[in-house]
Amino acid sequence: MDLELAGRWAITGASSSGLGLACAKALHAEGVHVVINGRGRETLERAVGELRSVGDGRGEIRVVQGDIALAETRERLLEACPTPDILVTNNGGPPPGPFQKSGRAEWERGLNANLLAHVELINLVVDGMCNRRFGRIVNITSAMVTTPRPTMAVSSAARAALTAAVKGLSLDVARFNVTINNLLPERFDTERQRYMAEVATVRDGITYDEARARQVRSIAAGRLGDPREFGAMCAFLCSPLAGFMSGQNIHLDGGSYPALV
Repeated sequence: MDLELAGRWAITGASSSGLGLACAKALHAEGVHVVINGRGRETLERAVGELRSVGDGRGEIRVVQGDIALAETRERLLEACPTPDILVTNNGGPPPGPFQKSGRAEWERGLNANLLAHVELINLVVDGMCNRRFGRIVNITSAMVTTPRPTMAVSSAARAALTAAVKGLSLDVARFNVTINNLLPERFDTERQRYMAEVATVRDGITYDEARARQVRSIAAGRLGDPREFGAMCAFLCSPLAGFMSGQNIHLDGGSYPALV
């Protein structure tokens, strides 16, 4: 299926690994010019190699090293790609911990990294997208937006706030062929889930293998998600073929979300 994306330009935040990289790879495989971002030089270099392995030479790859939560990094992303057609926002989530032990510093870091950085990046690109009559914004949030957990209060709050903010914006920009959607992952087989398993070994006094098995049992499909599945959904949402779909929260969780809405 041709997603009609070849030649478009995309900024993909926090995309040197994990689900961000999966999205960048899916877009690049469609002939999209991608700007990737991450904090570590070696990780970015590996990501470029992976992107080249899925591309067919149609798409360019540009790299911006830095923390997307910093204004200077966001500015350099726009310097690398002044007129993006696509923006995929993403950042690592806050570490898990009890609500009662989350102090102001933890809340400020979480809100800056998972709400304000994305809002400010969206503000840098959305007017231009409207003027050009094409734009696709996809926010990688979390299943914690709709199913909060006791140890994930900071993540849930920051990402739910982003969801609410962009819902209103999506209503305003839809008439300009600019869509804004959110992808809500749960238990994809990435470094984040391996980290969460390591946390569980300390918190719950279990082995790493048991922590990983517990992750699998929490998913209705009985397996962890393949990052390629996540990237494929992102690429579709970024395509002209998804132009009638906006303001949506899309669960990618192996059928685990228990509610109707």
